[in-house]
Amino acid sequence: MKPHISTKNLSVWYGEHHVLNNISIDIPDKKITVIIGPSGCGKTTLLKSFNRLIELQDGVKISGKVLLDGEDIYDPSCDITHLRKKMGLLFQKPQVLPMSIYENVAYGLRIHGTKDKEELDYSVEHYLKEASLWNEVKDRLNTSAWKLSIGQQQRLCLARGMAIEPEVILGDEPTAALDPISAERIEQRFLGLKNKYSIVLVTHILRQARRLADYVIFLYFGNLIEHGPAEAVFNHPKDPRTQAYIDGRFFEEHTS
Repeated sequence: MKPHISTKNLSVWYGEHHVLNNISIDIPDKKITVIIGPSGCGKTTLLKSFNRLIELQDGVKISGKVLLDGEDIYDPSCDITHLRKKMGLLFQKPQVLPMSIYENVAYGLRIHGTKDKEELDYSVEHYLKEASLWNEVKDRLNTSAWKLSIGQQQRLCLARGMAIEPEVILGDEPTAALDPISAERIEQRFLGLKNKYSIVLVTHILRQARRLADYVIFLYFGNLIEHGPAEAVFNHPKDPRTQAYIDGRFFEEHTS
């Protein structure tokens, strides 16, 4: 599979704490890649290394490379604003802006220079439809986004992220705070969007990983244990630690 993002010997420290240890991995283009592993194993750190959000934390040290379309995003010449335009990001809790539903979607478009009202109207409608939200909000676009349900807010964040036309959608447990019906809607949108975007998700839910993943990365204590096509990792894992984790035996065997 053609890689869209690649890491080469990526290591990350938070102060003296070594969080990621020499991670070399290829993230395939226009597939859903799911990062699994127990809490504290470095999943979110790996995800945030892809758009350099980890640099916002104090005491972070990074070595190695992260390549996006073959270019090292940690090279001093990299334009971080341009890089982050290529990356949409969904957090566990929806991060809606304190403004109307319409302006949440239009916000990024305005920042990147779109001023024409007709063009903004078209784009807001288009991306709300892409996020399967348009029919629910089309008659109240000027009301506060905070009045939406949490599931609707997460789909609004998805629409806002897509509006700046990224190449990659990153999700840090994007359904963790949602009820099952809202979570399923988000999952269905990911499945419908993967032909347009490379999607990288962190999840603690193995059932969700099985439903969504084309490619799987398994981390444990900052180490890359196994990666590959989802069918191979879930049904024929090469490392016994992967099999133990999938079977729910991981903690029992490794914490006694």
